[in-house]
Amino acid sequence: MKNKFLVLMLIGIITTQIEAQELKKSFSTNPFFNSYNTPYNVPPFHLIKNEHFTPAIKEGIKKQDAEIKAIVNNKSVPTFENTILALENSGKLLSDVTTVFYNLNSANTNEEIQKIATDVAPLLSAHRDNINLNDKLFSRVKTVWEEKDKLKLNPEQHKLLEKTYKGFERSGANLNEKDKQRLRELNSEMAVLTLKFGQNILAETNNYELVINDKEDLDGLSDDLITAAAETGKSKGKPGKWVFTLSNSSIMPFLQYASNRRLREQIWTAYKNRCNNGNEFDNNTIAVRLASMRAEKAKLLGYKTHAHYVLEESMAKTPEKVMEFLHQLWEPALAKAKVEEAEIKQMMLAEGISGVVQPYDWRYYSEKIRKQKFDLDEQELRPYFSLETVTAGVFMVCEKLYGLQFKELKNVPTYHNEATVWEVTEKNGRHVGILYMDFYPRNSKRGGAWMTSYRPQTTEKGKRIPPVISIVCNFSKPTENTPALFTFDEVTTYFHEFGHALHGLLSDVTYKSLAGTSVSRDFVELPSQVMENWAADPEVLKMYAKHYKTGQVIPDTLIKKLENAGTYGQGFATVEYLASAFLDMDFHTSEGIISGSANDFELNAMKKIGLIKAIIPRHRANYFSHVFAGGYSAGYYSYIWSGVLDTDAFDQFKKSSLFNTEKANSFRKNILERGGTEEPMDLYKKFRGSEPSIQPLLIKRGLDKQTK
Repeated sequence: MKNKFLVLMLIGIITTQIEAQELKKSFSTNPFFNSYNTPYNVPPFHLIKNEHFTPAIKEGIKKQDAEIKAIVNNKSVPTFENTILALENSGKLLSDVTTVFYNLNSANTNEEIQKIATDVAPLLSAHRDNINLNDKLFSRVKTVWEEKDKLKLNPEQHKLLEKTYKGFERSGANLNEKDKQRLRELNSEMAVLTLKFGQNILAETNNYELVINDKEDLDGLSDDLITAAAETGKSKGKPGKWVFTLSNSSIMPFLQYASNRRLREQIWTAYKNRCNNGNEFDNNTIAVRLASMRAEKAKLLGYKTHAHYVLEESMAKTPEKVMEFLHQLWEPALAKAKVEEAEIKQMMLAEGISGVVQPYDWRYYSEKIRKQKFDLDEQELRPYFSLETVTAGVFMVCEKLYGLQFKELKNVPTYHNEATVWEVTEKNGRHVGILYMDFYPRNSKRGGAWMTSYRPQTTEKGKRIPPVISIVCNFSKPTENTPALFTFDEVTTYFHEFGHALHGLLSDVTYKSLAGTSVSRDFVELPSQVMENWAADPEVLKMYAKHYKTGQVIPDTLIKKLENAGTYGQGFATVEYLASAFLDMDFHTSEGIISGSANDFELNAMKKIGLIKAIIPRHRANYFSHVFAGGYSAGYYSYIWSGVLDTDAFDQFKKSSLFNTEKANSFRKNILERGGTEEPMDLYKKFRGSEPSIQPLLIKRGLDKQTK
């Protein structure tokens, strides 16, 4: 018996030693546990493996727990430095790991990454709640908050203190224990469902292919689109066939140009029914469940609805203000859309097609009418918008406005071979930041376009720590015979995302929580949308739009056609967008559990606003990733709210000069550099001198005539 005990003890010692050795080995081989030692201290993508994420996340949680414990157990009187700043600086390892992980989950995911995301979601949710619901920690934060007027804080310190204190309040720090427990349950389940919602969209998008065998079915499509479809077929193991997918760069041109109405209907039906097919990827239940849980959480926290909770921190402030604003635009937009519908109907009848206008007809006939009315075929434009020329145009605008320089780097690790890396510097050579750009669709990337960061700008010991920013898109790919040639919509999206990138790159604040895009949703779109205006300006087009074969500058006649067609189709574009904004608000002004399916809820919401049958919301409930997987719940209205700001801001440049140095410097100093250090309207008024007018937006969208 004694010998047996000694053997067991020996085994235990050996096992402990082995575990210690394995842990030591894990720390030595896991790149997150060591200094990056990369150019510009970017993440060491070449070393990071999927197996590194979970151990690093768990260790990051453990380290931040220790840091929080040290703050709580500090015997000194709570101060800004030992409480607010200490909390701000905690969790660096966890932040480093999750930043890389969630960016990869969006831009270059796989089944293993998705499984890790699902597994760690409850852990991270619990960890956040452990911090936000820590009574002793909140007590220290509250003490500093209550003493704020005596502390002689500078404006940034005061803003960080305010954001920290309100963050605790809005996260449930004042709740009783029973309600805190329910809040934990809600947060944990919502974290998992949010991930699942996005994963389902990616799966449904990747699962569909429209395979065409007969070349006659390609009638109406350009040679470039046909070649791209053939290459897609080849890459998917279907040589000799033409394959179209639900990626926007594939389906939208098909809907716009394909003469075969039956095939347009087929691919459109697949597109609009994503995650609405009663299969494992159906999002009906998830969307309703998320909206219902958000409503319950808002009630727990003392708000009437989730929208009231979200909008408290926005420029709009209340759901009532948002709805008033949306309705102000809805009536003229719907009136314009009905005029456009009548024109489509007339052309369809002329072609012998009776019956109502269907959603899969709209883009096709709009394009034909555009050509008939304005002699403009968008395919004429694409040769002038290669990736190379548009990139040069974006860089040129940034140089003329802000003096920025861009240099491509070849010696920096990337997460995918399609991603390029750029150093951004001031005119005098001072380093500003690093920019990743990733343009083309792939099965591992979610749809849409977005800006993100791998390291937000901050200041340490008086030194600016430059950011690492990334923009991710799903643009038209190059073919064997041509470079990537963009639609004009893709051109404006490029400029849009680059505006977000500038907001991150030019940030010049002290605290990372206030850096760059750390602003309300209805202000964050200002820097992005204002950039779109330069993309379309005739003077700027002449500077960058050059034919990819000849180098010829886009002719004045083509620019004039583009100008003449400027507001054509804005009824449709505004209505499909506003329909989604109304749908978002309807979901999130609900005061309790929503019954039925998301599909039924959407149908009722659209009936309320009188949406015509020929148009559906830009994002239907089942694939509305912005609000159910992307952080824009009760915030999708932000794009058009910011549209008021961006058109008003650009109007100031147009009234002087497009590259007015004084105005550009003011926009940079008061908006791009300041992040969330002040109230958004205060920042805007510092640039503009007054609050914005809605009139420039109405004129831009051709809605001013509808309001008279």
